[in-house]
Amino acid sequence: MAILVTGGLGYVGSHAVRELVSRGERVINLDDLSRGHREAGSGSSVVVGDIGDRELARRVIRENGVDSVMHFAAFTSVPESVVKPRDYYDNNVSKTLALLDIMIEEGVKMMIFSSSAAVFGEPESVPISEDHPKNPTNPYGRSKLMIEEILAEYERAYGLRSVSLRYFNAAGADPSGEIGEDHDPEHHLIPLVLRVVLGQREKLSIFGTDWPTPDGTCVRDYVHVNDLAGAHLRALDALRDGLATTAYNLGNGSGFSVKEVVSIAEKVTGASIKTEEAGRRSGDPAVLVASSDKLRNELGWEPRFPDLKSIIETAWNWHKSHPEGY
Repeated sequence: MAILVTGGLGYVGSHAVRELVSRGERVINLDDLSRGHREAGSGSSVVVGDIGDRELARRVIRENGVDSVMHFAAFTSVPESVVKPRDYYDNNVSKTLALLDIMIEEGVKMMIFSSSAAVFGEPESVPISEDHPKNPTNPYGRSKLMIEEILAEYERAYGLRSVSLRYFNAAGADPSGEIGEDHDPEHHLIPLVLRVVLGQREKLSIFGTDWPTPDGTCVRDYVHVNDLAGAHLRALDALRDGLATTAYNLGNGSGFSVKEVVSIAEKVTGASIKTEEAGRRSGDPAVLVASSDKLRNELGWEPRFPDLKSIIETAWNWHKSHPEGY
């Protein structure tokens, strides 16, 4: 049997693929290369194509004996989703529905879904637990919540069991330095900070300094990408053991402001990082910090990189050795 990983040449997907391959799983990696990189395949069998291509998905599943899916393929930029909502609903919702149709037709009954803390919107309490109200403030978050709700209904109707993993801020790179974060354009804070250090950007724009936080800048929970990958493997094992459809929040449980990230990056790199104040971005919550107690208690997950300094160190190791990405 095999695991189909969609978007497995992207940032988080490639790290999950690497861990799956390293433990001997047979991985079929379906990616359209719009935002992924062939070099990030880590020994998986790569198929180039779109998850919305029903005939391709059917052929890949049948020919490889696929019995489970890890679904990473999605557009993931909050600000982009605000100005291009149609693209996000088409790619993240419509094409996922097409994939689910084929899974049901072919008898594939297990999915691990790459969800997001963006399903919560502006938090009413911190840290955020799984039962926190879900009021996404942008199309990206709404697209992820739609699929979570659809998956719950698909278990009842079709017996398709799933685990949705709600990432907070994915960060860092594999300690080997062989794979890492390479987006174009880049929207994530830590690689943007490191691009200033590398001289690829003149300065870092800080979007809002008047948020209701201790220093006025947004606070986020940063979780190492390898820890995200490890959670996917634990979720896969739990589904194989009969786990019913559920969702888990996935973060370190500690919040760091934009200014704190800059300060720690300066210590890691030994460089001074120039910043400028800019206006708030539409769709951004002020604070997002996870409670991962459910994941820890039910699946035994523990982060291997619990502190921001070690996360930034792995990111810096990747970016300084791959200044132009892959």
